[in-house]
This record gives sequence, C-alpha cells and structure tokens, in this order.
Amino acid sequence: MAGHRIERTTEDIKRELTAVFRELKDPRVTKSFLSVVRVEVTNDLSYCTVKVSAMEGLDAAKQAVRGLKSASGYIRRELGRRLRLRHVPELIFEATDSIEYSANISRILNSLDISESGDETDES
Repeated sequence: MAGHRIERTTEDIKRELTAVFRELKDPRVTKSFLSVVRVEVTNDLSYCTVKVSAMEGLDAAKQAVRGLKSASGYIRRELGRRLRLRHVPELIFEATDSIEYSANISRILNSLDISESGDETDES
C-alpha cells in the first residue's frame, strides 16, 4: 500500500516540478529546453533525486542544474505549497543527456535508407 503512495507522490512531484521550472527566471534554466526525465523519491520522503535533460546537450543540462541548485529553496517551497506535503523532500538535481541521445538515435534511424516491405508489389 505504501508503494502506491510513493508512486503517486513521485508523479505529482514530477508534474509540479515541470510547472515550477517554467516559472523560474534564472537565465541558466530558461535559456535551455529542460525536461524532467526521472524523479526518484526515498521511502521516507526525505530525499528526491531529479534527473534533468536539456535538448541542447549535456553541457546545457549541467549549467541548468547549477541554476536549479541555487533556486532549490524556492522550488522546494513551491512544491510544499502546491502539493500540501507535510514534509517536502530535499531536492537533488542531476544532469543527464537522454534527450540528446534519443535525438541522435532518431537522426541515425531517419538517415537509413530502408524501404518498407509492405509498399512493394511482387510482379511474379
């Protein structure tokens, strides 16, 4: 039963973090297209690891993480206000390059010249 509560809280935190990121005014955060890739909350809700990725690459994500760390007090207060949690977990931000990696794989797949077998007709 407690697992469902943690999962629901994790999804709520992820949704609200995305909304709070849009309201931040730090140029390190606003100049890059950020995405919350994954949120992991400990069982006692004391820590929350937030994995953030930027469309511009890992360097932009790392710079955005620096901005997020400096605004973590504001972000934490907003989470507590929006979710009405008794104890808001301490936020730990980590940069990842998953968006850039996915975009690169998509470019590679699109560059392959593969004809679809369903469109070809057999003349035999």
